[in-house]
Amino acid sequence: MKGSTPLTMKDIAKEFGISVATVSRALQNSSRISIERREQIQKYAREHNFSPNMLAESLRHSKDMPIKIIGVIIPQFVHYYFSSILTGIEEEASARGYRIMIAQSDEKYEKEVKICQSFFENQVCGIIVSQAKDTVKYDHFQKLIDNGVPLVFYDRICTGVNASRVVVDDYMGAYTAVTHLIDTGCKRIAFYGSSMKLEISKNRYNGYKDALLKHGLEYDDTITKFCDNRADAEAITPSLLSSKNRPDAFFAVNDDTAIGVLYTAKRMGFRIPEDVSICGFTNGNRAIACDPMLTTVEQRGVLVGEEAANILIGHVEGSLPIDKAEKKVVRTRLVIRGTTK
Repeated sequence: MKGSTPLTMKDIAKEFGISVATVSRALQNSSRISIERREQIQKYAREHNFSPNMLAESLRHSKDMPIKIIGVIIPQFVHYYFSSILTGIEEEASARGYRIMIAQSDEKYEKEVKICQSFFENQVCGIIVSQAKDTVKYDHFQKLIDNGVPLVFYDRICTGVNASRVVVDDYMGAYTAVTHLIDTGCKRIAFYGSSMKLEISKNRYNGYKDALLKHGLEYDDTITKFCDNRADAEAITPSLLSSKNRPDAFFAVNDDTAIGVLYTAKRMGFRIPEDVSICGFTNGNRAIACDPMLTTVEQRGVLVGEEAANILIGHVEGSLPIDKAEKKVVRTRLVIRGTTK
């Protein structure tokens, strides 16, 4: 190893031309690995001062450990979707004898890196994470994987590392929602989305765009906006609704943004849905607390959380190979209410 860079399981695996999983088993003295190979790997690890996440390693080979803690990183607590996912994680983890340690990245890359390091130092047995909006480098995630810490992404997945993931069908959810708007007579549909750095944003945008093209409507980038919160929606929407060729519908990346459009349109004197139709994406509590109630795509966050916890625990306990990425897609459902015809 060069300099003072810590040795990882990936480094040991590369040295011997084997998998990270094999290194993990050898360091735990598993009978699945020959005695000679175990001794070779263990000697190499000792000579290079290897220090693995011992709690995580022992948990993978024991179902009787008294301390079973899963680290969970959420971007922001304020979003209903993330809180519902957290509920699913906690319920599944608790049912299987695990506790969770929760941290908020606040959509900041630097904070996310520190949380990953803190979780590793606190020896969590695995981490479930939705990446921050401004995360564009993934070394902190890869470091965890290289050190044998199971990682499961939810919602906002990281395509830069090979890790398990649980997502909703964002593309089809958006496609179905926009098709509904078109089927109810809307012909000029605006799109409010998040940063295209995120896979969920790309997928929802592509679903929106393909629905337009499939139904013979022209795509217009002047009504496609970077807008993913209520405050921005209330700031941006007046100019669109005041334009000569105004949108007759809005499809928003989340419910808060859609509600921002709703209240702005109402303040400007537009009738909902007679003059302007609106569709969100989440189906949180706020969707039924507005007037009229919001048509939206249900993401089924509790199920996403349950699936993420189930996969993570599978990696920890060994029923799922740690070096094989599991991929689970949860189907969405369009919930039609009063903001569409």
